[in-house]
Amino acid sequence: MAEALFAAFGKRIESVNLISSGGGVHEITANGKLIYSKKQTGQQPKPEQIVAEVRKLL
Repeated sequence: MAEALFAAFGKRIESVNLISSGGGVHEITANGKLIYSKKQTGQQPKPEQIVAEVRKLL
């Protein structure tokens, strides 16, 4: 996931933080905004989905 983000946005991304949690919860936030939740969708995100969501924020 981090590789896809850095490949798409290069230096426009300052950092990517991975924070582990339990119970199969996989949530992705950008600038404090929830952009993907496995808990809501029931599916793991594809890197291109996350790139598209981040692109909307730029």
